[in-house]
Amino acid sequence: MGTDMHALGADPAARPGPADPLNLREFQAAAKSTVDPVYYDYLAGGAWDEVTLRDNEAAFGRLSLLPRVLRGHEKRELDVSLFGCPASSPVLISPTAFHRLVHPEGERATARAAAATGTIMVVSMAATVAVGDIAAAAREAAPEGGPALWFQLYLQPDREVTEALVARATAAGARALVVTVDSPVFGTHERDRRNGFLDLPAGMACENMRGLPGGEPDAVRPIAMSPRICWADVDWLRRSTSLPVLLKGVVHPEDARLALRHGVDGLVLSNHGGRQLDTVPATIDLLPDIVAAVGGRIPVILDGGVRRGTDVVKALALGASAVGIGRPVLWGLAVDGERGVRRVLDLLRDEVDTALALCGAASPRDLTPDLVRGRP
Repeated sequence: MGTDMHALGADPAARPGPADPLNLREFQAAAKSTVDPVYYDYLAGGAWDEVTLRDNEAAFGRLSLLPRVLRGHEKRELDVSLFGCPASSPVLISPTAFHRLVHPEGERATARAAAATGTIMVVSMAATVAVGDIAAAAREAAPEGGPALWFQLYLQPDREVTEALVARATAAGARALVVTVDSPVFGTHERDRRNGFLDLPAGMACENMRGLPGGEPDAVRPIAMSPRICWADVDWLRRSTSLPVLLKGVVHPEDARLALRHGVDGLVLSNHGGRQLDTVPATIDLLPDIVAAVGGRIPVILDGGVRRGTDVVKALALGASAVGIGRPVLWGLAVDGERGVRRVLDLLRDEVDTALALCGAASPRDLTPDLVRGRP
């Protein structure tokens, strides 16, 4: 029989209300009932048969945690530091496009929540608020420490355009560049085709693409995907900026080793949330091989399918330096704006803290692969 909560000093007044989501899944359900179904399908959907989309989450359920006991840790320290950016937990906000589809304040609200919770936010190149305005919103929420923002980038065939984007992100205070490399072309999203969702609604645009070289001063350029982008472009970017450069979308160990040879500072192990090539394995299943390929020389951040604190602990135990969450942030934003995003981040942080305690760990640095069973 379980221990009575009153005997442990639990405060009944601190219980959430009946409509307050208790976990990320409940935020998803609440968001689905709130967001326009066409936009929800865009955010929730994946490529083709959505095999990878489903497996990103299911793969965590195939892994078990084998905890240690009697380790003598009274408190846990969840903080991490990545490329000089301190964070209150090993959970980052992954880049996701079009936040204004689900809330009028869009990325501004997300940035305020990130800053208030000490969370690193990776700003999408396809944001519906310009990176400078996002940084300003983050500074409002955390004026002392400043924003912990990174900028996600698709290398453009026109290098002058890429240079302008990097300059804007740098001027806004971005602390790293996260280059998405798994998108030589756009993946096929049948939900969007079925719904006829082909463009953003009136009054919304990819604001980081506004007023770039080669166009009218206020024109918004389309984001260009190009199959000709190659390692030489990564070398050029590495020479062009003093910011750390991470590659997002590396899933093959040989590409991880190539990234090291090309001077990349970090990897985001990602299959684009199942939105590009379908049937790519779940990222948690790929993690041990990528970690082995880089051999601790650069950080590896796992992105894809994280929905519980136990998912975070499994990824950290298998060698990830941190994890990123994308869709759950949008669920929180849709449900309650800045407060909803903060609630999502706080819930996940609390779950990580509890899972660490139950695994006998005082910090993420105490987690080791032997705590995970069922590893691929």
